Amino acid sequence: MNRILIILTIDPNNLPSNFPELLKHEREVVSQWKADGILEQLFLRPARNGAILILKNIDEPGAHELIKTLPFYALKTSLEIIPMMKDAEI
Repeated sequence: MNRILIILTIDPNNLPSNFPELLKHEREVVSQWKADGILEQLFLRPARNGAILILKNIDEPGAHELIKTLPFYALKTSLEIIPMMKDAEI
């Protein structure tokens, strides 16, 4: 099964005053993705400047649309969406 890797970067030194509320909403959204079988894994970046998400059961155009629904999407400084294929021999 193919996956989509998303690397979302934000500027931790330039966060809005309502960041705690955005964080709470962000967690609710990704928890729902997990429950819906779309989110396989979420990794937080040690520098606290973003996250890496691995999506499944969704195509690349769908991932582009889905990521726009994240509360942190508006805070992004960069975003990479990378389709991946599993090596069938490993």
